Amino acid sequence: MSAGGPVVVEAPARIHLGLIDLRGELGRRFGGTGMALREPSLVLEAWPAAELEATGPEAERILLYARRFLEHHRLRSGARLRLRRAIPAHAGLGSGTQLALATARALALLHGVAGDAASLATAVGRARRSAIGTWAFEHGGFILEGGRRTDGGAPGPLVLRRSIPESWRCVLAIPDVERGLSGGAEERAFRRLEPPPAALIGEIARLVLVLLLPSLVEADLAGFGRAVTEVQRRVGEMFRDVQGAPFAHPLVRELIDEMLAGGAAGAGQSSWGPAVYGFVEGDAAARALAARVEKRLGGRGLVVATGFDNAGARWVRKAGARPVRPAVE
Repeated sequence: MSAGGPVVVEAPARIHLGLIDLRGELGRRFGGTGMALREPSLVLEAWPAAELEATGPEAERILLYARRFLEHHRLRSGARLRLRRAIPAHAGLGSGTQLALATARALALLHGVAGDAASLATAVGRARRSAIGTWAFEHGGFILEGGRRTDGGAPGPLVLRRSIPESWRCVLAIPDVERGLSGGAEERAFRRLEPPPAALIGEIARLVLVLLLPSLVEADLAGFGRAVTEVQRRVGEMFRDVQGAPFAHPLVRELIDEMLAGGAAGAGQSSWGPAVYGFVEGDAAARALAARVEKRLGGRGLVVATGFDNAGARWVRKAGARPVRPAVE
């Protein structure tokens, strides 16, 4: 066990722009695109300790991931862990993956274990489908991942990582409606899904390759947003049988329309929702759109105007520091 002060890990939330291939005929399944956000983010503190202990918010989940990591590496010592700031859970922002990877990273630093984000994800049992959160944790920015092999193996490979233009902003809305699927419910939902038509998969892949990626490279927010909106419409059709509609809730659909009417270049639902995102250029446009969405929600949810995170997770060891009062209770 490493001696010294605590390790503090900060990890960004991510939005998921859509899965690409649920058929798996080419030997890989899922794949997709996503982006890391500056806000919300989580902050996890880990102290050296002989036994394993977690306190505060999400303590049980932290212990689950910590035990998996220690067992994977056959480590017998422990740590004292506390979540100081949390990403809203089960909202489509990758909170589970970021919490798992932050826990694994903190323990790896305390115990001198090397490993990239994909290795950490394997150790704690994440990235069994999408690897967007894994690569967003590692690198931040825009992520295109290639899908997980149908015969198992490692998380889907990172195909492209690119910094997001500094002037682009995201307005994020999390309405107070039923939370998105996770855990066993998510597993059952994927088992129930019928393979979508090959033509639909082809349309999504074409939009990503011919419109979304070139627009990102050229910093063309209008083209990028148009691509995301169109991808979202088609991805929603793939999940209609599970969600009952292309989007998770009628209010989600209404918020997407509101963002587009309010000037968003593109908008959609992140993962299973209910988080909704819209893209604009600059702080003034972000504040204006956020105010419009807040008015539409009427206090029935959270709205955040934020930039994109191009760095990924950060960590620091605070030598000689004492535990601080957590920011989240």
